[in-house]
Amino acid sequence: MAQQLQAGSLLQPPTQRLLQQPSQKALPSSLQRLCGGGTQALASTSQRLLALPARRRRLQTSATIAAERPSKVAKPELDWESLGFGLNHVAPTMFEATFEPEHGWQPGSLRPYGPMQLLPSAQVLNYGQSIFEGMKAQRSAKGRVVLFRPDMNAKRMQAGAQRMSMPTVPEDVFVEAVKQTLRANLDYVPPQGKGSLYMRPMLMGTGPILGLGPAPSYTFLVYAAAVGAYFKGGQLTPIDLIVEEHFHRSAPGGMGGTKAAGNYSPVLVTQLAAKTQGYADVVYLDAKTDTYLEEVSSCNIFTVKGKTIKTPPLQGTILPGVTRRSVLDLAQRRGYTVEEVPVSITEAMEADEVFTSGTAVVVCSVGSMTYKGQRKQYNEAGKPGPVALEIYEALTSLQQEKAEDPFGWVVPVA
Repeated sequence: MAQQLQAGSLLQPPTQRLLQQPSQKALPSSLQRLCGGGTQALASTSQRLLALPARRRRLQTSATIAAERPSKVAKPELDWESLGFGLNHVAPTMFEATFEPEHGWQPGSLRPYGPMQLLPSAQVLNYGQSIFEGMKAQRSAKGRVVLFRPDMNAKRMQAGAQRMSMPTVPEDVFVEAVKQTLRANLDYVPPQGKGSLYMRPMLMGTGPILGLGPAPSYTFLVYAAAVGAYFKGGQLTPIDLIVEEHFHRSAPGGMGGTKAAGNYSPVLVTQLAAKTQGYADVVYLDAKTDTYLEEVSSCNIFTVKGKTIKTPPLQGTILPGVTRRSVLDLAQRRGYTVEEVPVSITEAMEADEVFTSGTAVVVCSVGSMTYKGQRKQYNEAGKPGPVALEIYEALTSLQQEKAEDPFGWVVPVA
């Protein structure tokens, strides 16, 4: 029988505040309650879409997830030793649900991974209403399949939806959709230590529209793929970065802190140029002064000096990474001084060590960084920095249940 979930709170506090403390509330298998209300700002930008008055009030809607697994498919024969980060091993089942202002979130269901039907006038194709998340499921040392902090991804997508004038996906519905997609694709979760099942929740304005405005309808979906290390050299191989001196990834008051699809393609021009020169990726500086580190194309960045770990603060221009927050909490617990402060490029070039973090990259040591033609080599060539390695091992041991989880971050699913 299908399990039914009522929608949770539609609007949450801003992402930065939400990512400071993970939610500890347990998610029941069946929940019925009214949805939380919107804000005046969201109502004014999406009044037609969400049918909200100018003043704050509650919007009653429901989202039902059909948890039945589609017809069984043949068990895949995958080469777990050669997994890369791509779509060579896409899981066969995905989740999909739709939203219409008159009816709210409609019952979602699992269906075969495949093409979507979109009109050329779909809002997402013309005006780019699209946000997404990245998550990983892994097999643990306890013989379970687990997720890592899925509630944080749900909250970040809610904040992104508010910024993009889109209907928010209730947290419990988001998490349950991810769990159902995972359970339907367990055969694509690699053996422990061989990789992970990368999960991609997406929210898109799929309804047709000609003039600029919110889409008349939306689609929330989750698909997955078995993956290995993000960078070609392997998970623990240090990467070489170059500092971008012309383009900027984001600016104050812009979209840098939102995981919107449109934030990523603009970095390709610099990333591809860097790769032709032998670099793995690009480091961006702040748009106001060209002085302070912001982030790498798809991950956050940290510097190490002695027992102090620094990372740029969340001020709306960089993504509030779930792994970033986890690294800071882990490092502090392990005795490091942790600072979320502006880090100048000069200070970074004089650091003992630099590393990056993200769902895809996990924790990755930076082997070298080049700025204005000057190359700074960190650590011994080809070997990860000791702090990056320590944090990586601590984080992955926790994620794979090799070590105790004092934070309650790991969520068993199967």
